[in-house]
Order: sequence, then C-alpha cells, then structure tokens
Amino acid sequence: MPKISKKGIKMPESPIRKLVPFAEDAKKRGTTVFHLNIGQPDVKTPQIALDAVKNNELETLAYARSEGSESYREKLASYYKKHNVLVSSNDIVITTGGSEALLFTIGSIADPGDEIIIPEPFYANYNGFSTASGVKIVPVISKIEDNFALPKIEDFEKLITNKTKAILICNPGNPTGYLYSKEEIEKLKKIVLKYDLFLIADEVYREFTYDGLKHTSVMSLEGLEQHSIIIDSVSKRYSMCGARIGCIVSKNKAFINTSIKFAQARLSPPTYALIASEAALDTPQSYFDLVKEEYIERRNTLIRELQKIKGVKVANPKGAFYCVAELPVKDSDHFAQWILEKYNYNNETVMIAPASGFYSTKGEGKNQVRIAYVLNKNNLIKAVHILAKALEKYNS
Repeated sequence: MPKISKKGIKMPESPIRKLVPFAEDAKKRGTTVFHLNIGQPDVKTPQIALDAVKNNELETLAYARSEGSESYREKLASYYKKHNVLVSSNDIVITTGGSEALLFTIGSIADPGDEIIIPEPFYANYNGFSTASGVKIVPVISKIEDNFALPKIEDFEKLITNKTKAILICNPGNPTGYLYSKEEIEKLKKIVLKYDLFLIADEVYREFTYDGLKHTSVMSLEGLEQHSIIIDSVSKRYSMCGARIGCIVSKNKAFINTSIKFAQARLSPPTYALIASEAALDTPQSYFDLVKEEYIERRNTLIRELQKIKGVKVANPKGAFYCVAELPVKDSDHFAQWILEKYNYNNETVMIAPASGFYSTKGEGKNQVRIAYVLNKNNLIKAVHILAKALEKYNS
C-alpha cells in the first residue's frame, strides 16, 4: 500500500476541531451544545460588506491580482496610517486568510530545519504551519500565574541559535487574550536587532483591547523597518471569518517580493471576498465601539462566573475574546470529550478547547482549556453553570 509522507503524519490535529464529531453526535441525541471552543464571533458582519457583494455588477468572476487589488491595498494603507503604521500599498500582500499569510511568511524567511521562537501557549495552527514548512517551533513558556505576560528576554536569548530566523507573537493573544505592552514590544525590538532576526506579529485582534489599554504594533516602532512583519485578517475585526482574506505587511522589500512569488504560485485571493473586504474598510467606528463594549461585558461575565467554581484558576484577558482557564482535572482532552460524549445537564452541554494543543512542549497545558467568549451573556452564564456541574460529576 502507498505510504503517507512523514510530514503528513507529523501534521498536528486541530485541538479546536478534533472534538467536532462528538459535538455533532450530542446534537443528534437532541442535546444543545454551547460552543465555547472556537473564535467564531456571533456579532453581525457589517452590512456595507455584505451589500458590496450583493449589489456588484460583475459579469465575469475573473482572477484578482496575485497581491490583491490596488484599490484595496491603498485603502488598507490608509487604515494602517490611523493605527500609526505608515506603509504604502506596495508594502502589502493580500492573502487567503491570515493562515496563508503565515504560510507565505514562514516560506519566505525560513528553510527546512530553521527555527522560530514563539511564546506559548500559542495559536494551535502555528504548529501546523511550521510542520508544513519543515520549520521547527522553539517554545518559550509563559505562565498563567503571570497572566501569560512576555517571558523574560533572557529566556528568549538562551534559545537563539544560528538556525533561529524569527520571533513570532500574537498580539493581543490567541488563546490567552494577553495584550503586550509597548515596553514588552521594545524589549523584543532590542533582541531581534541584536541577533538580526525577524519579528512577526499576528495582529488580527488589534481592535479588541480593554481596560483603557492601547495596542502597540511592531511596525509602529522606529528602527524595526527591515525586521518587522504584520500578519492580519478581516476574520475577527469585521466578523468575516468565511471571507478568508488576510494580508502580510512589511517594509522589507526583499521579503515582500519573495512573498509575492508565493502569492503568484497560488494565483489570486478570492474576488468576491476582496470586494467585501474593501467595502468593510468603510465600516463606521460606532460598529467597533458597540462590539468592543459587548466583548468587555462578556469577558467580565465569564471571568466572574468561572471564579465562582472551586479549583478553577483563570487568567484575565486584556484583548481578543479568549481566556485560558486551569480546571481541577488531570487531562482536559479527556474531560472535553467526556462532557460532549457522556454528560448533559437538562439536555445541554458545552464544547471547550483543550489547551494542550496550544503548546508544543510535551505535557504542558494538560489541565487547561481555552474558552472563547463569543456567546451572549445569558448563554455564557448558562454554559459556565453547566461546566461547574460537569466538573462536580466528573471528579466524583
């Protein structure tokens, strides 16, 4: 029988999606499942984006430019200017989601066997992107006791070798919701300049910052022009996960020109999604103000309810719409499957994402879960109540 590739065998399973069959089976049994497992916002996509697709008069659905339409990239450059990131349309390459942006970035800066340092826990698909590129992730662990703040710079320095090509952060973070301060970004700036590395920042949650705190982009710092790369996406900002439009932003011309070659190899981003994403840039600030207010209330509700459960430890997120909680269980993978497969409370249950898949260090995060607060407040309260009852039953 023909064999599967070693790369294919090593490709990690999504900790977010691997439990889907168990959730589907629960629904078939008539159980209501509250989804706390995936970052799919329930807020409405801006009408202006939906109308742009609905009302366009295209007669031929043609290829777009490989790097994305000029008009969209120019409008994006204007958007970034408002966030103190001064770039031109030529510094931007449009991709099919932030996922492709990361794949193109890794492919452009690293060869098989090279290394990228990432604070963990981190977005689970970073594992998949690195495996697909033959690149090794070198983790530096952040702790729930420190609210997942940036690890000490000495911890980074100990890991740098001649194979290290970049440091990658997600800011605000998925799965932790941690928001890196300007001081922390400045520390990273010093180390990447000292060792001549790239600093890649996944900034897809830029708009979602709380408690009066501000987002600091890696491309807003002087002196990092040739070292900084932004990964971005419309998915979360405009609640347009299905559009699959992202981008790479950098002032490093050699890097951008290389990433365009990857973009040319896959031909172009999807035309209708480009139309929707360009229109979404005209979304009024009032939309974001309301969405942000809603997420703050949800976060506060979730943290308050989780803190009522005996034995649960929870980090307090300052951005995005996730938190990591430590549960009084030995194996959150087993618990997350059990609560779908074997448990319901008044014919309702919850789906959570085991946190072990957000680590690459073996054994880390075994008693942690990621919770996405993408449900309305009443459903969040109900879901955490079910979680509390389930933990009682599971541990008895």
